[in-house]
Amino acid sequence: MRNKIIGQLAQDAGALVAATKDVTGEQVQEARKRLALALERAKNIYGQVCDKAVDGTTAVNELVHNNSYQAIAIGLGVGAILGFFIARGCKRCCPRRNTEEAE
Repeated sequence: MRNKIIGQLAQDAGALVAATKDVTGEQVQEARKRLALALERAKNIYGQVCDKAVDGTTAVNELVHNNSYQAIAIGLGVGAILGFFIARGCKRCCPRRNTEEAE
């Protein structure tokens, strides 16, 4: 989805640059140059972000596959701690329910 959006943005910017190539004027030429530079930077940044995301998911995938029991234990531990704090917070914010349980 995002790749299509970036591709469409690049096509629109390219079409704008092509449509204004015959237009003269210092400000128009400067705007065309800035747009072309911004488009190139956006493409480079998008490529770098995609590469880092793929590298990160690959590393996590390898880590989980190589240490599957540790990953399961960490997941269970985090879930238990979150459950404890959520249940504890519910008891504090629901005084009416706590008084009914005491009776």
